[in-house]
Amino acid sequence: MLTIEQNDRITRVGPSTPMGELMRRYWHPIAAVSQMNDKATKKIRLLGEDLILYKDRSGAFGLIEPHCAHRRMNMIYGIPEESGLRCPYHGWLYDATGQCIEQPYEETEDPDARFKDKIQMKAYPVEEQAGLLMAYLGPQPAPLKPAWDLFQMGDVVRDIGYAQVDCNYLQVMENSLDPIHVEWLHNYWANYVMEQLGRDDLVGDRARHEKIHFERTNHGIVKRRVVVGGSEADDDWKVGHPIVFPNMLRQGTFSSRAGGGFQIRVPLDDYTTGHWWFRCYQMVEGDQPQASEHIPFYQVPVPQLDAEDRAEWEKLDNNSGQDLVAWVTQGGIADREKENLGRSDRGVILYRQMLEENMQIVADGGDPLNTFRDPATNEFHELPTESDARFTKMGPARQRGGAATKYSPIMIEREGVVKY
Repeated sequence: MLTIEQNDRITRVGPSTPMGELMRRYWHPIAAVSQMNDKATKKIRLLGEDLILYKDRSGAFGLIEPHCAHRRMNMIYGIPEESGLRCPYHGWLYDATGQCIEQPYEETEDPDARFKDKIQMKAYPVEEQAGLLMAYLGPQPAPLKPAWDLFQMGDVVRDIGYAQVDCNYLQVMENSLDPIHVEWLHNYWANYVMEQLGRDDLVGDRARHEKIHFERTNHGIVKRRVVVGGSEADDDWKVGHPIVFPNMLRQGTFSSRAGGGFQIRVPLDDYTTGHWWFRCYQMVEGDQPQASEHIPFYQVPVPQLDAEDRAEWEKLDNNSGQDLVAWVTQGGIADREKENLGRSDRGVILYRQMLEENMQIVADGGDPLNTFRDPATNEFHELPTESDARFTKMGPARQRGGAATKYSPIMIEREGVVKY
């Protein structure tokens, strides 16, 4: 259990909070490039701040506070210029740094006016990475965007999924440090879901865990498991499953039909998480290299919490839907003062320890884990992941997939709507 104060410390992400300061040391996805193909502005919420993402006429992206510094009109209606975003109310123009660079009437009345030089709106850097738009809200100089393996790979096709989840990021991340839930939530309860839907495509028997283990790595935590019928010779134990600090799960192997991917859990505020599914697939005949603006984006439906509505149960026939209701039903922020952790929760405890350690590093003026500043050490970070051989031991439950298989445009195109 945690005290109320301890729980607040690792869940509150606004400006000047310990966790907010830690999370501001990282680049976070805020949109897919393809989401901006037909629009110039988009509302963004990140780490408790409301912002406006925009694309100017040169194709460059910016991220700025939402209200013009003049008369406070919202910049969601801003006019993209060749460089920067112009307020439609009186024409003040801001560049990517938030600096006001034009004030039409002021300059008409006094061509030498320097008033604009005094006007600075809050703005943050935005950079593209593998079809995602990444934002950095921390102090300068900004670190490099980490060169995680799936972001760097060529000769692949990708798609990007997203859901806004009404709970704190920590509930989502702690799920990734909890192997035991697979045999219950994604197997035993999944069979009950199929029963409620009147379907006969059951998951089958549970693959019981005999042993679990967690250890630190250079990039976070690796979780290992042995299930009934398996051994420590299996990849589930030898290679394991990586959690990338502070907020990312590496899933799947690149050779599998569903590809390899990341689940990225972005704290939008204390009570809301932006959940991203980023997936890479091997190219097949007919595939063409993707420009960032052509990487498909899809929305993942979030089950509404109404057990009497059978239409909502249709969203629960896959791992992602099952996870979503497990996270959200804990409440906006889980009450960890009332929890009772057991032996299966060692990974959760280790992750909380790492959060505390890295919050302290930031408080002491240092760079937390996975902060990269030297390009020579940030060329390609490989994240070994257990192979598909695990399916033979874990059974059908491990093949049920989730958003990345049920809703992925690429998977649907290749295999049709996946039946679970």
